[in-house]
Amino acid sequence: MYWAIASGIEGNLVAYEAVVADLKKQDVDEFFIIGDVVGPVAESEALVDRLRNPKPNERISAICQGWWEEQCLILHSLGRTGHPDQLIDRYGNKMAKTLWDSVSRETVAWIQELDFGIVELDCLLIHGSSMGADDELTPETSPIDLLDRLSRGDVNTLFCGRSGLAFEAAIESGSLTNTVQTLDRSSEPEVVTIKSKKVVGVGNVGRVPGTATYTLYAPGSGQVKFRSVNYGQRSKGFGVR
Repeated sequence: MYWAIASGIEGNLVAYEAVVADLKKQDVDEFFIIGDVVGPVAESEALVDRLRNPKPNERISAICQGWWEEQCLILHSLGRTGHPDQLIDRYGNKMAKTLWDSVSRETVAWIQELDFGIVELDCLLIHGSSMGADDELTPETSPIDLLDRLSRGDVNTLFCGRSGLAFEAAIESGSLTNTVQTLDRSSEPEVVTIKSKKVVGVGNVGRVPGTATYTLYAPGSGQVKFRSVNYGQRSKGFGVR
């Protein structure tokens, strides 16, 4: 049996339907969505309605907040910061207005109830990392930083979606020597044994027109499979990362 893990639908209902259709062909036991279900597009409301009202033969195990959900909360003065600096610095005031217009207050209330991340077995499923929804882990992220994110979550596998990339970065078992240096002394070196761990980027469902990517994970064996599903092209998109 597999877990299916998806991220970055970004209001793309057609892409989501393509993934749901593909899931029916897989041996899936759990379906997790790790953020960015909405985006600055008018279709976001229809997408949220679809998630909140799955069909009888469909199951969504859990949904957590992503970067776009965080920006929605900030715009409505419900976020962890008081001003949408990241959104405006990255995309401008026009995009902030578009996002405001695309997501209703009812949906914002629903977003507010979503978890920041999901812990299952020895896995953390989260949009960015425990550092924040904007923490973008990639195959080029240093092993020390990847290990830091895993250690913060106290897990062996971290699934993330912020980068939109599908990748598997393994950290092999070994040891680290830890020493604490203060102004007046140093602690005795401490050897910390590290078990094998990995960070998995789960891909992106709605960002690339015509192609939706998600991840299958077998918790018993640790096997990871990436699935790409082709679908009819979106008529338009906002083309952001």
